[in-house]
Amino acid sequence: MTKRNKIIYWIATIWLALGMVSTGVVQLLQVKEEVALFTRLGYPAYLLTILAIWKFLGVVAVLIPKFPLLKEWAYAGFFFAMSGAVFSHLAVSDGAVEYFGPVLLIVLTVVSWYFRPASRKLASVNL
Repeated sequence: MTKRNKIIYWIATIWLALGMVSTGVVQLLQVKEEVALFTRLGYPAYLLTILAIWKFLGVVAVLIPKFPLLKEWAYAGFFFAMSGAVFSHLAVSDGAVEYFGPVLLIVLTVVSWYFRPASRKLASVNL
């Protein structure tokens, strides 16, 4: 892995982790504005707690060494959660500003996943 790729990986991964933790904290604390947003999107408030816990666990999985299969699941979970957020905002005809956060986190997820070191990837399996 080149030095450039390592730098790209760690910048994307740190920003991804910060984004997931910060949104997870807001969701776990059930900040009034976040509850109102989820209600407007048509989701129950208890989903905030579930998403927050999974975000925290995903961040731990992505940051700790080893466990490549767990990392794959965490990246997939981040991608599904954020793409679901984008489509939820589309469904209620939200303005472009509402898409920025989820789209940014999708981009960071893909960049972190793509540039991850070989030690954080699943080994190729030939059947």
